[in-house]
Amino acid sequence: MRSRGLGRNITAGLRSIIGGEIHEYTELLNQSREQALERLKEHAKALGANAVINVQFDSSEMGQAMTELLAYGTAVVVEKEETQANPVRLS
Repeated sequence: MRSRGLGRNITAGLRSIIGGEIHEYTELLNQSREQALERLKEHAKALGANAVINVQFDSSEMGQAMTELLAYGTAVVVEKEETQANPVRLS
């Protein structure tokens, strides 16, 4: 959960009148996404996993000044296959 803060809301509000990308929100979203991924990795490691598959993001607005960003996926243990693969051939 992150708050945009009053200063960023005012700046972003002014930019929204003109149109185009609102850099303050883009930067905040990128920071939030990176933090959510780091938390996902830490949680997966704590479970004994060495990889996470099917990673997805979900977000929601809390009031007008806060956004919640969630990263989730399936924690797995990836191991090198020692036996040679036997491909399926259709004749």
